[in-house]
Amino acid sequence: MTDQTTETGASGEAGSPGAAVSPGAAGRLTVPLPRPGDLATVADARAAIDGIDAALATLLEHRAAVAGVVQRLKPVGGFAGRDAERERRIVAAMAERAPSLGPHRLARIMNEVIEAGLEAAAATGSGDRKNVQAPARGSRLA
Repeated sequence: MTDQTTETGASGEAGSPGAAVSPGAAGRLTVPLPRPGDLATVADARAAIDGIDAALATLLEHRAAVAGVVQRLKPVGGFAGRDAERERRIVAAMAERAPSLGPHRLARIMNEVIEAGLEAAAATGSGDRKNVQAPARGSRLA
């Protein structure tokens, strides 16, 4: 098993009790990343997934908060201010780290992440002066 340490928000909070995620020093999140071949039972595999999901939720929350800052700083924010070329670069960089998912699947995932972040920014007032109306569903990144 290897651990992945990721920078997070000041709290370093992560997931539910018992999850295999440990907040380290403020601003760090350490996540056990077991090798799939080392998981011998369904229970072991599900426990690993639970820990990864807890870390993923923490990272998504932090990403949405930082994206809210972007919404406040951009001259045109919300859905109208989306930068398709930047989104393609994000997906391409992620595809290098997640080759089994590939750009097409990651584009779908990141489109949802970006839209959820924009909606969260609007709900918290981060984008209240921006055009944050959701467009028709569908991937902009594909």
